[in-house]
Amino acid sequence: MYTIHLKNNKSYTCDEGTSLLRGALNNDISLEYSCLEARCRSCKVKILKGEVENLQDEEVLTAEEKALGYVLSCNVVPRSDIVLDVEDLDIKLPKSQVTPCKISLITPISTHVLKIVLRLPPKVDFQFLAGQYIDIIRNNNKRSYSISHYKYENNELTLFIRNYEGGLFSNYWFNEAKVNDLLRLEGPLGTFFYRHNEACTDIVLLATGTGIAPIKAILEQLQDNPQQLTSKKIWLLWGGRKKEDLFWEPTYDFHSFSYIPVLTREEEWQGARGYIQEIATKLPINWNTAQVYACGSEQMIQNAQTLLIQQGLKEEHFFADIFVAGGNSNKN
Repeated sequence: MYTIHLKNNKSYTCDEGTSLLRGALNNDISLEYSCLEARCRSCKVKILKGEVENLQDEEVLTAEEKALGYVLSCNVVPRSDIVLDVEDLDIKLPKSQVTPCKISLITPISTHVLKIVLRLPPKVDFQFLAGQYIDIIRNNNKRSYSISHYKYENNELTLFIRNYEGGLFSNYWFNEAKVNDLLRLEGPLGTFFYRHNEACTDIVLLATGTGIAPIKAILEQLQDNPQQLTSKKIWLLWGGRKKEDLFWEPTYDFHSFSYIPVLTREEEWQGARGYIQEIATKLPINWNTAQVYACGSEQMIQNAQTLLIQQGLKEEHFFADIFVAGGNSNKN
């Protein structure tokens, strides 16, 4: 058993077979993470002292980052006591659990997207933070889906699910799934949620495709807590290829709210065209005092982070939930 030290003087124990991230979560220490499979960069941390061993090759880290001591906390196990150059999130994440669930509703909301409502057992108290996701477990495979709402009501969770050619679960959802099918889910998972910061004046929400699901949940939370929005401006940019990709209409009465739908392949579209992160740079946003919450493709998020930091955004104010392609438990 080894001791893992954080830079804000907190510590936890972790055995040699448990990842640094899982050890932290097991001890109610909340560190940033998303995919849990070393396929995104959300859990990147720097090791100041100590030895670790990789569970698999960390392809998403550059050679320079590795040379500087960066690792993915979900992908390394300790081989000594460790000192990490990171603080915890100063929040107690809801405990993840595995529970059965049944499909309550299957509704097409566009050519390629379904709205799925899952019904959990009455005795299950499923608490989550707006923006978190769940894993659906079927035939020993997992697929991750963001919860598209803020409150847990009537023992139901609602998901937006896109049909991807060759997607691990796509054929099931779009051709086989029936109301009352029995599934299992694990969650809540991830650390994509709103971080209230009095000093931030602009809240910028970026989404592509079904990445709107956790963004919608965060917007509902903000709607329910107007006291957190004093002197703040909210910007929502949602991107797709054609009009049908924008399958949900944001209707909020925030004091200051701008919604910019962005399309790339709609011939008669009169609105914004191009990439949402590039459109964002043309808006009157004070990037020095902004927060960005981005959910969607890996390419969009990496490009958005680089571009917006160049505009003056502080790196620690960029929060992302990446939809990485492939694998057994990545968002679809």
